[in-house]
Amino acid sequence: MRRLRVIRGWKDLPAGDRGAAVAMGSFDGVHRGHQKVIALAAKAAGEHACPLGVITFDPHPRVYFRPDEPAFHLMKPDQQARALEALGVDVLYVLPFSPEFAHLTDREFAAEVLHKGLGARHVAVGFDITFGWGRTGSPATMQAYGQEMGFGVSVAGPVADRSGEKFSSTAVREALRNGHPEAAAKILGRPFAIEGAVQRGRQLGRKLGYPTANVALDDYVIPKFGVYATRTRLPDGRRVPGVANLGINPTIEGIRAPLLEVWLFDFDEDIYDQVIETDLIAFLRPELKFDSLDTMTTQVMKDATAARDLLLPPLD
Repeated sequence: MRRLRVIRGWKDLPAGDRGAAVAMGSFDGVHRGHQKVIALAAKAAGEHACPLGVITFDPHPRVYFRPDEPAFHLMKPDQQARALEALGVDVLYVLPFSPEFAHLTDREFAAEVLHKGLGARHVAVGFDITFGWGRTGSPATMQAYGQEMGFGVSVAGPVADRSGEKFSSTAVREALRNGHPEAAAKILGRPFAIEGAVQRGRQLGRKLGYPTANVALDDYVIPKFGVYATRTRLPDGRRVPGVANLGINPTIEGIRAPLLEVWLFDFDEDIYDQVIETDLIAFLRPELKFDSLDTMTTQVMKDATAARDLLLPPLD
């Protein structure tokens, strides 16, 4: 598989970093709708015998314009890069969403960034794209600028489920907040996953018989608090089934920020400070406050049995 190159910025790029067919968008989640846009850019890259690129923004425009809103990200930058690399993307252009950038008109964006800066051969966008100060740019204006400035433009239509519900990052977030990771996975084309370094805690779970790997949620959208069947990828590539509590664990005093606490089945290795990635496979039950640690432990063992039944093949 080709290795993805990440280029930050759009000014004064060398010739070798310009001239790609690019897909443009925030691509949070790289869901099936995003994949359709990227496929159009890939088709153009093949026709022009040029690299396949993706344009995204840092920070996300929503963070720039509405910084006080709750966390909403579906993936971290490294996860996004891996997802794009798996789709055959050659280069990821991460454009800094600065005050200067935010105030570019739609024409200035097309002329200065796409044409002059990136030298784009082709630009693929989604049917609902907006760009430029005041969000005045649209697929139609992008097509007009492309004709004027000499780059091709293709527009991807919506991708929807059988009921006609459009696949979108917003729909993924709603599914997760409502405790429906399976619905989120159908839109994403893969399970929603939380990645982070394993924190050192009080090791209470180990004392109670179920050691957990604890990961902060950081800037992720907060899924419904509760217990999930999970699969976790370790740094060496192994995938380990497990069960996780996602929330503030109200039975235990002192936990304030939401945390993912994953019990990896049949696993007893030191992975503190290592980065793991945990898929949320199925929602088992809401988070509860128990009247004692014994009661909590009994329920955790029931949760583990339910998760094993979902994740592990039956024994012959």
